[in-house]
Order: sequence, then structure tokens, then C-alpha cells
Amino acid sequence: MKTLLLKTHRPTTTYTQPHFFILNKGLNSGKPLKAPCPNCFVCLLENPDSVDQVYWIAYALWKSRQLEMFLRGSVIPFITIGEYRKHFLRTIKAAEEKEQQLEKLIQSFKLLEIQEQKIHVSLKMIETARMAFFRELL
Repeated sequence: MKTLLLKTHRPTTTYTQPHFFILNKGLNSGKPLKAPCPNCFVCLLENPDSVDQVYWIAYALWKSRQLEMFLRGSVIPFITIGEYRKHFLRTIKAAEEKEQQLEKLIQSFKLLEIQEQKIHVSLKMIETARMAFFRELL
């Protein structure tokens, strides 16, 4: 199993180890992030090469909505670090058993992410054009 440390992020802390962040509050709890936010965990890894792989495992866990049943709170849902750690480590262990399939999935995730970014840019351009037409009309 990959050696990783999952702990609560403190805004005043800087990390020298390879890391990424995981949102822990709101309906997007469990979403991996490249940049920190006030309500997140930090996942510290020993090997810089494994950051990408573990990031995409966290992304798959979040995107598949596996964590929704563990959200607590009536107004602002959140996931506890203990619950997240338990399911995250279990998912990593299961993914490591399918190493070759995992690499193919990660490449697919990356390609889909690039396509999604291109579509977002196109949608912004369409919205800008629409606003220009509305301004011309009014």
C-alpha cells in the first residue's frame, strides 16, 4: 500500500512533501483539489510519482458518489476524517490490485478532463457571444 498521511489542512501550514487537498464540507465533500481551501484535508505522500495516481483514485471515489452515504450534518453536510480515511484506504488497496487497469483508467480520466476543460471554454465563448447579441439588441 502507498504510504500516505491524511490530516486536516491548516491554512498557516506549508507542505514540503508531495500533496493534494480533499474538500470535506458541502455537497462536494471528497472532491480532490490542487489548491487548498479552508475546509479540506491534505493528503501527504512520500513519492511524488504516486501523487497523480492517488489523486485520480480520490477523484474516482468522489465522482462515483461513494461518499454521499457518509455525509453528516443537517445544514452543511461534511465527512469526518476517520470515515474518509477508512474508505479512501480501502479504495486505494482495491485499486492497487488492478494496477494495469488503473493506469488505463487514469489516462482516460486525464483525457476526459482535458475535453471537459475545452467544453467549458467553448461554453464561456458562447455565453460571451450571447451577451454581445443581447447588448446589441437592447
